[in-house]
Order: sequence, then structure tokens, then C-alpha cells
Amino acid sequence: MPSHLSADRPSAQPPGRGSVDALISQTRRLKGEVDAVRRDAQDEVSDPQGRWQRALYDLALHQLNDLDEHLAQLRDGPPGPAPDDPAPAAPAAPTAPRHGSLLSRVGSAEWNLLTDEASWSGELYQILGRAPASPPLTLDELPSLVLDEDRPKLTSMVTDCLVDAKPIDGEFRVVRPDGAVRTVHMMGEPVLDADGSTASMWAVLRDVSELRRSQRVVSETRDSLQHHQHRAQTEHRLAVELQEAVLPPRHGSLRLPRRRPETLDLAARSLPSSATALLGGDWYDALELADGDMLLSVGDLTGHGVAVTSGMATLLGAVRGMAMAGTQPGQLLSWLNQLLDATVHPALGGALCCRYRPETRTLTWAQAGHPAPLLFRDGTGRRLHAPDGVLLGATPAATYEQAEETLEAGDLLLLHTDGLVPGHDSTDAADRLLGLAPRFTEAPTAQDCVRMVVEEFGKTEREDDACVLIARVTS
Repeated sequence: MPSHLSADRPSAQPPGRGSVDALISQTRRLKGEVDAVRRDAQDEVSDPQGRWQRALYDLALHQLNDLDEHLAQLRDGPPGPAPDDPAPAAPAAPTAPRHGSLLSRVGSAEWNLLTDEASWSGELYQILGRAPASPPLTLDELPSLVLDEDRPKLTSMVTDCLVDAKPIDGEFRVVRPDGAVRTVHMMGEPVLDADGSTASMWAVLRDVSELRRSQRVVSETRDSLQHHQHRAQTEHRLAVELQEAVLPPRHGSLRLPRRRPETLDLAARSLPSSATALLGGDWYDALELADGDMLLSVGDLTGHGVAVTSGMATLLGAVRGMAMAGTQPGQLLSWLNQLLDATVHPALGGALCCRYRPETRTLTWAQAGHPAPLLFRDGTGRRLHAPDGVLLGATPAATYEQAEETLEAGDLLLLHTDGLVPGHDSTDAADRLLGLAPRFTEAPTAQDCVRMVVEEFGKTEREDDACVLIARVTS
């Protein structure tokens, strides 16, 4: 391409070959590091944030490829005839670009305003899809390749350059003869003659279609991520509000309205998952019934989010209503199983339902695929023998057996849901809880015992939510 020098400033010296080679080496090393990080992150593309991050990696690699090729052009110099050639060669026929190469997507042109001649590089023919043997288009003819809505933009840039000597820096879309639409970025300046008037205009044109596509992908995935995050925050807030509306206090002693002297010292605590910010379907409940009995229950539905929390609220409401009506634990779980099976969105869940009669200190209980209660007495603890019962929602015709246990003053009953330890290993969780028996004996209140459980399990990396409910027999 002819010299791009304006008459009112000196020529800049080209960079040395060694310094450009060093930049190329740095660019290629950085490309390798970015590509390695991108490959390591491939497993994260299933969620919106992972897709957004992958799109950014792809865009960064695209721009680094671009920089690499441009630096190579800067090092090798503009294409031109060999020293022994008597005359400039005709523009080479366009060749198919290498995969990932941007070398064929940067071209140059100069329009001589005095002779009305134009000269294009071979790369510009490729960008615009023009046959190499065809004459280069003049400035008046160039808009014929541009989309109608972008022509005013091109006309304005060229006019400002020729009339006001303003540099050109803008984009427009062209339609190639094969119908493909490409986005072209144009940078140029007027070339002034000795008296300061504009003699010609030069420009570098770059096909940025793939770059803009990558940027759109990044923008769309970012918007998708923001929408996903906003929805997740909204769902989390709704789930928290729903839990707070239907559950007893999330932690601390359970102070229930009583018509009779207190016979159980109650405390409970929720332990959130460390793997997800969404709330699950875990619940605990303590309710004084009309006949003076106490209902103690814990359970959980599979999954997370508002739908699961809403399902949990439905089940808990059913448990309370049936218990108030005098339904015993085994029959209660049977009807609860039928209710869960009949819902629009069937789910699986585990539950433990206990009915405690203070006058006889009798505990009647049933379970549905749930860890059995732990009973602590005189410094030792044991699992209660679990009656038969499958997960809620597993089969509509399931029946649930009941068991009875007579408690003594000073006994401590511990109910908990799965999720206290990774992998829902209820055996490991029970063993660790039973190991707290000597400390429970020294604790003055149920709340102190709950605090010990939190100290034991609070820092565990849990995959799911968990909760614990402790009842100490006071009289």
C-alpha cells in the first residue's frame, strides 16, 4: 500500500524485527495459557455462568489469534513484488483461509482524489468477495456493497475525512456477491499534499464478523447469567419467606403455647447446604395437640428451590392437620404417601413422625425411609429399632408400621434429617451423634445439646440441607 504519511508530520520509524518477534512469542505463550484454562473449564458449560465464562475464553483466544497474525504481518512487512520482479504483480487469487487464521481478513486501500484511481490489496478483495481481476471500486462506488441502513454511516465517515480531515474509525456491514453479510471495521486518514489539501485517502479494512459474533455470544450469555442469578435470588427469597412462615424458629429453644406444665425441653436447628444456595425441603416441627400429646416430626423432600419448599409446606400442613385430628403416626404416613403420590409434581421424601403422651411417657412413632430417632439415657445412646416404612412417594400402596418406646425422666430424644455428613451417610452421622452422649449428659438444656451438634457438624461440607430436633424429658 502507498505511504500513509501526512505532509504535516514526520514519518514514524518501523519497529525492529527482534522486538516484534518478542511480542509474537509473548502473545503465543499467553494463547497457550488461556487455551489451557479454557480446556480445564469445559466441565462447567452446563450452567449459565460456565457458558458465559467459556464464551469469554473463546473471545479472548479469538483476539489473541488476531493479535498474533497482525504482529506477523508487521514483522514480515506489506506484501509486494519480489526485488527481481520488473513490475508489480497482479493481485493474487483469493485462497481459503486457514482455520483460526485472520490473515485473510485484513486488507488495505487507497483512493487518489486527483486521478480518481483506487488501489486495493489482495486481502481486501477477499474480504469483500470481489474477483481479483475486477477493478477496485471508487469511493463513489463503495456504498453499493453496503447494507442500506449502514450507507449513511459510511458516507458520513468518508465526508468527514475528505472535508474536515477527520480520521475514519467505524464499522459497517457489506453484502458479498454470495449473499453473505460481513461486518467490516474501517480505519483511515486523509493524505495531504504540500499545500495542505487532501490528495488521497488511505484505509485499513478488517473483517470483524467473527469477533462481533463472539462478543454477542458473551453479551447474550452474560444477560442469561444475570437473569439466572436474579431468578435464583428471587426463588431463594421466596423459599426463605415460605420456610419462615410455616416452620418453627430456625434455631434455638422451641417455646410453644401450652395449656399444661412443660414436659419436654425442646430445641432445634437448621444447617444449610454448603453446595447450593437454594433451600431444600427439610423440615422439623413440634406441636402440642388438642389431647395434650406432643407431635414431633422431621423430614425432607428431594430437590431444592421454591417448588420443593412449597411441597414441604404442603406436607407439613397435612401432618399437622391429621395429627390434630388424632391420626396415629403409621396411618398418618400412609395418607401422607398417598397425598404426595397424587400431587401434580410427584416427588420422593423421607419423614419421621412421633407422638408423645406425657402422662405415660409413651413415644409412638413411624418412619418413611428416614433415620431412626436416637435415644440417650445415663450417658449412653442407641438407635431405636425402626419399623418398616418406605420413602414417601415411592409406591402408592405402601403401609407404615408403628413402634412404641417408653421414655424416662432425663431421657434425650434426637431426631435428624439426612445431610449432616457428605453422601447422606446416616450410619456415620448416627455414630458421630451417639459419640456425643457423655457431653449431652452434662448439658443443662436441650439448646446446649443442639449447640454441641452444630459444633460437631456445622463446618462439614454438606451436599444438602439438614436439621436436628432434640427433646429432653423433664418430668
